[in-house]
Amino acid sequence: MTAFVDFRNVWLAYNEELQAAGQFAVEDITLAVGEGEFIAIVGPSGCGKSTFMKLATGLKMPSRGSIAIGGAPVTGPLKISGMAFQAPSLLPWRTTLDNVLLPLEIVEPYRSSFKARRKEYEAKARELLKSVGLGGYEDKFPWQLSGGMQQRASICRALVHEPKMLLLDEPFGALDAFTREELWCALRDLHAAKRFNVILVTHDLRESVFLADKVYVMSKSPGRFVVQRDIDLPRPRDLEITYTPKFTDIVHELRGHIGAIRHGGGTNSMALPQ
Repeated sequence: MTAFVDFRNVWLAYNEELQAAGQFAVEDITLAVGEGEFIAIVGPSGCGKSTFMKLATGLKMPSRGSIAIGGAPVTGPLKISGMAFQAPSLLPWRTTLDNVLLPLEIVEPYRSSFKARRKEYEAKARELLKSVGLGGYEDKFPWQLSGGMQQRASICRALVHEPKMLLLDEPFGALDAFTREELWCALRDLHAAKRFNVILVTHDLRESVFLADKVYVMSKSPGRFVVQRDIDLPRPRDLEITYTPKFTDIVHELRGHIGAIRHGGGTNSMALPQ
């Protein structure tokens, strides 16, 4: 089966001088992700998780190796992906609905037909907002929404143009524990309904185990994947599973790997499949 996300021996140095000195931000990343799969990437701060995201979106080109997404070589910024970050970054002068519609106004092929099909696009955005519990908040401005509501709107904005891949960089890190768990469930339901690919970068091991099909652990810089952990918990998952011994054991196992990396040791885990 052809991988939807396919990294082959990818290395990245941020400039030619660093490359000449052999100083790489990430090294020797080989990764194959199936269509519709949800993966999470965890690791110590500064290990290259965000650098990996830039490579996956085409914002950075590898110094060595190759990347293909959806069967096509990555040669520049991708149009088939949506992104959401830790800060929702909603435009304060636009309503929730208008913030969600923004990609349809600026990304082709939607841009050229936006005025003619605005009612249709608005209906799609309203349905998306309703699916994450924001029905009735379409006309509110960002300052009238809680942090969790703003992040829900941000995820809707990333999905409104129906991307094949959603990239999430610490999207729930600034939220309280209860709100974070609510958003885990909202994301779980969206993914189950739409089956887009997801790459989630997070420091929250519980989050990674609850949401992902596979969790990858990155080493300290230069970042490389040193552990691949299949999350063999049945879907659909509800929050009760986070209190089970099996769930807790997986979280502790991943914490052990990261602890070993942070304190200068290696990890005795399985090698990544090539």
